[in-house]
Amino acid sequence: MLDLSGPLDHLPRERLEDMAAAGAEIRECDRLLGKTGGNVVAEVLRGQGEFYEWDHYPKGDVYDPETHSQYYYHAHPATLRGGEHGHFHTFLRPKGMPAGIVPAPVDDHRERPAGLAGAEGPAGAEGPAGPEGPAGPEGPKDNDALSHLIAISMDAHGRPIRLFTTNRWVTGEVWYRAEDVIRMLDHFWMDLAYPSLPTNIWISAMVRLFRPEIEDLIRARDRAVADHARVAGSAAAFEDRALEIASALEITVDRQMTRVQAALQRADGG
Repeated sequence: MLDLSGPLDHLPRERLEDMAAAGAEIRECDRLLGKTGGNVVAEVLRGQGEFYEWDHYPKGDVYDPETHSQYYYHAHPATLRGGEHGHFHTFLRPKGMPAGIVPAPVDDHRERPAGLAGAEGPAGAEGPAGPEGPAGPEGPKDNDALSHLIAISMDAHGRPIRLFTTNRWVTGEVWYRAEDVIRMLDHFWMDLAYPSLPTNIWISAMVRLFRPEIEDLIRARDRAVADHARVAGSAAAFEDRALEIASALEITVDRQMTRVQAALQRADGG
């Protein structure tokens, strides 16, 4: 588990201001949903019937056909949850990626359609759905080589408690270098009302509020896989069930906002 609790003074003011704005958006979404006893997870589960372990919520995932961003929510069996209720997985598909990004040249690379792997559950349990759900038409095959960005663990009250990255087999993604995945973060934006405008604003803002931490987690992911490859072998490391969570960090929105505001005050000479 990473510990990134130090000051944020090294960040440019523009980044700090964007993080502060993102935090304000998160708090506003929570405030509005809380007025009727809701939260961002309840919004995704609303109208979906009984909540089943491993199933994706909403059915077919959430895919923005303009930004090519994608996410879903699901839960592992209780014995595997580590104190969480469930978690969001976020992705970006190739047509939404910055120009010039290509898959990493790993030893066993093949551009598999997403969803061919699943984490210790039913086949494809953690693999994202194709972009054919309610949010848009099915995309071309050259849009299949998607990248996982970050996962967000949620507690039973719909609050974020942890960020984490995964090994490739968990979601069946195509592997991209850490620095390329970091470049993708600016392009993740859920600009949709389906299934919930507040949840889509919230999840987009979470990537912005915790941007420095997500960058560190993605770099730590690559280090963890490289270290594992020295033991398991390069080709086997990406599919080895012994490595599931590559990096993780405990978080709270309030603590992050306190850090951001403190850095902004120091930048102003306060």
